[in-house]
Amino acid sequence: MLSWLFSDPLPVGSPAPDFELPDDSGGVVRLSALRGKPAILVFYPGDNTPVCTRQLCELRDDWGRLRKRGVRIFGVNPQGAQSHERFREKYKLPFPLLVDRGQKVANLYQAGGIVVKRTVYLIGPDGKILFARRGKPAPEEILAALGD
Repeated sequence: MLSWLFSDPLPVGSPAPDFELPDDSGGVVRLSALRGKPAILVFYPGDNTPVCTRQLCELRDDWGRLRKRGVRIFGVNPQGAQSHERFREKYKLPFPLLVDRGQKVANLYQAGGIVVKRTVYLIGPDGKILFARRGKPAPEEILAALGD
């Protein structure tokens, strides 16, 4: 009954499940269209909550280094585009926030549940998972999985 709470993220080395989700500005993000560049997916419980805000602002603050490595970043949770847009503008987040109604993608990535489990994935240019961790890993820890 509590298995959703204690589930592990998808294993490193496995293929990242493809998805298509709307973003906060009316666009659509398709994982398969990002092939060739690394991507970070940050599944987080809610906009404007303390830990979520800190986590996404840390990525914002490391934006220059992440962009130099060619990394794309996407925040993902079930809140609507308006909430995401306000949150993104308030904290000047330079990356899209994706609307995952019904937690369909969170469930594919074993981050779904009563609330979204804070989970970070780094997906390599080949579509395989290079890093998967619950919680709030530091940007340098995520980038270390890219290697040199």
